[in-house]
Amino acid sequence: MVEFALVSMFLLPILFGVFSIGMSLTMSVQAAVVARDSGAMFMRYVDFSTSGNKALIVRIARGMGMTETGGNGAVILTQIMKLGAAQCVPPYATTASCPNFDRHVIIKRIIIGNAALTTSSVGTPAPSIIGTDGAITPANYLADVTARADAFNGLMNLGAGEVAFVSEAYFSTPYLDMPGIRTNSFVYQRSVF
Repeated sequence: MVEFALVSMFLLPILFGVFSIGMSLTMSVQAAVVARDSGAMFMRYVDFSTSGNKALIVRIARGMGMTETGGNGAVILTQIMKLGAAQCVPPYATTASCPNFDRHVIIKRIIIGNAALTTSSVGTPAPSIIGTDGAITPANYLADVTARADAFNGLMNLGAGEVAFVSEAYFSTPYLDMPGIRTNSFVYQRSVF
């Protein structure tokens, strides 16, 4: 009994650690499914500004604690385009006068879930330039520096006028924390189409 008590001081934290890491792996796989499925629909131009389509993503994320506008999760959908000479239209007479020329820019952004949990890893446009349907007007993505997606350069380099769709799924998992060892745990997955 004494030996078991001494050994259990070391075995119990290891057991709880294995459980916490194992559950995080399970949640990570589910987050990957959410990112992949939401990105695949976004790429096919499903309108996620409507409540019905947002509910579809919430349903895919069942068990992760996410709601359409809150909870423990956020799905960030981003459409990115590389600006070339053909995209820099008036009022910019030349590519030299086009502020975001030859850069990746965000042309659409939709967030489902708790937007306060995290920010996108590819860029964060100013909320004032995002329309109610998530679209950013050409006037804004051509000139506004917050529409730049410079972090996307490390993922992929698009040709002028080409677009990419990025889906990011972030879920906070405070119930898997181990005080003093593992805190503020979360899972994050990204898909690029």
